[in-house]
Amino acid sequence: MATDAEIRSKFWKALKSDMTMFLGLAEGEDGHARPMTAQLEDELFDGDEYRGPVWFFTATDNQLYRQVQQQELGDASPRAMAHFVSKGHDVWATVHGNLSTTRDRATIDRLWNRFVAAWYEGKDDPKIALIRLDPEDAEIWIDASSLVAGIKMLIGIDPKQDYKDKVAEVRL
Repeated sequence: MATDAEIRSKFWKALKSDMTMFLGLAEGEDGHARPMTAQLEDELFDGDEYRGPVWFFTATDNQLYRQVQQQELGDASPRAMAHFVSKGHDVWATVHGNLSTTRDRATIDRLWNRFVAAWYEGKDDPKIALIRLDPEDAEIWIDASSLVAGIKMLIGIDPKQDYKDKVAEVRL
């Protein structure tokens, strides 16, 4: 039986390893989300728990960046919905939180890495910007294989029993 802390820990480990999330606004855009590379800060890990924002490098002409910035100018706190699936398909999550934008040089320098460098002309690229996701809560599924569940249903086994302790709605 997995505890909420264990499920949350598996999520953070998987996200740190696999890094790709689908990020979009919770309202509007007809649910459109786009794949973006999540950046987590190593120093904000406390054991298996992460206590900080999730960062995404982007460009100032990116549609999501512009939409978040526009809502910020209107004194709104844009709500995010981010989706994650680990490469092994053993961790799935939907994350909710607030979005904000920044072009802070110190943050860009701190988060810069070889994955980010491949997309830009260097750290001084005038279009570099960051979207910050402050996660609040998530629904996380562990080992949620629909293939295995389908096979179990075919042979008369209720797959829900296997997963009842592997789903958690958690605060992040």
